[in-house]
Amino acid sequence: MTDIGLFRDTNQDLFEFGEFDDQNCWAVVCDGMGGASGGETASRICVEKVSVAIKRGYHKNFTVKAARNLLESAITSANMAVYDLAVQESSLRGMGTTVVAVIVLGGIAVIAHVGDSRAYHLTSDSVKLVTKDHSLMQAMIDNGKITEEEAKTHPDRNVITRAIGVVNFVDVDFDVIDLNEGEKLLVCTDGLSGSIESDEMLEIVNANSDFSAEKLVERALVNGSRDNVTVVVMSTEDQGA
Repeated sequence: MTDIGLFRDTNQDLFEFGEFDDQNCWAVVCDGMGGASGGETASRICVEKVSVAIKRGYHKNFTVKAARNLLESAITSANMAVYDLAVQESSLRGMGTTVVAVIVLGGIAVIAHVGDSRAYHLTSDSVKLVTKDHSLMQAMIDNGKITEEEAKTHPDRNVITRAIGVVNFVDVDFDVIDLNEGEKLLVCTDGLSGSIESDEMLEIVNANSDFSAEKLVERALVNGSRDNVTVVVMSTEDQGA
């Protein structure tokens, strides 16, 4: 589910997801930046490049190592495509995008990310943030300069330190987690994570298993999210996205 939100003129968030079979699936979520046309262009290129690479690269005997290699190659390629276009087109200079890309292989999720879009692991009674933001706020938290609570209202809370397309090379962070039966992986942009607390997130997902993405976006808007809002919920209950 994605929504333009309450205060934006365009929706620069994009996502795509799919199933390979009844046990293996994937998703890509991006949040563009750099003006209306630039942010939308960057996120579109990234989603297209990564999605095509995943669909073409997957095969029956796919391994966790292969999934990681595929995601790294796809995101690196997307980074170069966005960067090259920004160099060529003056109107697009400075554009970029975050990305979270996930391949679920049975009970294992391989997660790659750049920027401050996130992946959360939800059980029946807990929420764990899997990814670590590439942001100024996260760096300040790590250095002990501010607390996580202070970061929520800091004027620079939306400044990211790593993104797709800004420079000609990007480091990609990876996480690999086990997904047991009944557990979920939630992938979202900061329009959602910045406006919903963890306990709200868990409550909504547990109460709305079939419509949790829609309900999460609705709550983010009720809470006054100031950005585009996008979320994909992947569940082991139906082995799909």
